[in-house]
Amino acid sequence: MRHDRLKDTRSEYDVIVIGGGLAGLTCANMLARGGHSVLLLEQHYNLGGLATWFKRKGHIFDIALHGFPVGMIKTCRKYWSPEIANMIVQLKGIRFDNPQFSFTTTYDREDFTHILEQRFKIPRENIEGFFDTARNMNFYDDQGMTTREFFEKFFPGRDDVHRMLMESITYANGSTLDDTAITYGIVFSNFMSKGVYTVRGGTDQFIGKMREELLKNGVDIQTKCLVEKILIKDRKVAGVIAKSGGKCHYHIKSKAVVSNGNLLSTIHKLVGDENFSESFVTEAKRVRLNNSSCQVYIGIKKGEKIDYIGDLLFTSEAEKFDPQELCSKNTTSRTFSIYYPQTRPGSDMYTIVASSNANYDDWANLSEGEYRASKEDLIQRTLDALEKYVPKIRDKIDYLEAATPKTFQRYTLHLSGAAFGTKFEGLKVSMGLPKEIPGLFHTGSVGIIMSGWLGAANYGVIVAHNVDKFLSAGVRNV
Repeated sequence: MRHDRLKDTRSEYDVIVIGGGLAGLTCANMLARGGHSVLLLEQHYNLGGLATWFKRKGHIFDIALHGFPVGMIKTCRKYWSPEIANMIVQLKGIRFDNPQFSFTTTYDREDFTHILEQRFKIPRENIEGFFDTARNMNFYDDQGMTTREFFEKFFPGRDDVHRMLMESITYANGSTLDDTAITYGIVFSNFMSKGVYTVRGGTDQFIGKMREELLKNGVDIQTKCLVEKILIKDRKVAGVIAKSGGKCHYHIKSKAVVSNGNLLSTIHKLVGDENFSESFVTEAKRVRLNNSSCQVYIGIKKGEKIDYIGDLLFTSEAEKFDPQELCSKNTTSRTFSIYYPQTRPGSDMYTIVASSNANYDDWANLSEGEYRASKEDLIQRTLDALEKYVPKIRDKIDYLEAATPKTFQRYTLHLSGAAFGTKFEGLKVSMGLPKEIPGLFHTGSVGIIMSGWLGAANYGVIVAHNVDKFLSAGVRNV
């Protein structure tokens, strides 16, 4: 059965945005503010992509590790609204605890310089040279140097320093010591500017205000609407075929389509290899997916309190930093995000979210019984680790739930539950789509430096400018 129009939508738009992650939302908002007609289609019932939430037993659990650089304030103020920007506040207590070191930091250049100099006894000139080099890195630099080589240049043989500098960034974007150095340097420098920030009020309020802004600016939004195909006609974008409400399919025309879905799914599934040049398909097939995540959501009983143990707690029992251990099924390396009542003004509830990096293949082929047992083991090992910082934690809990790479795949449709999108080579392929097919664009978590909340939102800005140029050129040529 086929229909021409979704409820409350037009039959044709200037732009259709597929996916409501932060990149897609920002792109849609900018294009609508620029006077273009925009339809946003999201397969989930919530907007936000991985920047989302769920509610259980009075608790609101924020998905993903919520820490981003101060630049998010400027991005939200300029491309969203002052009200949204004002929700962003600094986290003052970033805590590290592992066999090599233990300290609390404000996670900025001044404090890191002090720690490196006083605790790790690194010469000042090495520290300054490292920070200055990282700050000056950009996408067009020489991409041959790895992060491992970058660290060795300034801190030779100091695996403890390498761990201090690298472990939290690996949690933030999935990068490793063997990835190109700029994927580390750009992200790290953003954080070193003024520390780590988060949203006061919770992701639900943050995304809720973004939805209000989108509607105010004229974006048509359809959730629980799955795009099955991007239509190509005469080697140009013609629209999409979407499914909403059982077997009902809709053909919606557009001059441009922006996919905020997984890059490889966009190319191979939504568009189809037959619509691209052979060389482009070959290059796309070389793009590696990044790893995924596991999370444990911990709800604290009403009336129970948690003493302050830091805002973000990076903890591990591993003797040294090891990216393979960090992603292994039985890793001891995890981050605890502690949501105190002041995180959600007006609430007296505490919640804790434990995040660990993970490999999809470790979870994908388990039997149903093995999968349930592995999730329970993940929960119990997480509580064992938390017990060190919150004694008798099990007595304080009234809700527990775990998410695995299969969970992320189910709710985001990302191939292999890739929580951080693709490796570095994905950025070039993503940016090359409109050269292959006029009107086809992609935005989202690609290339590692475009991962995380700030990277995704800023990539949405970049792509919005490109779409606007494309649409404006089309008008001039009519």
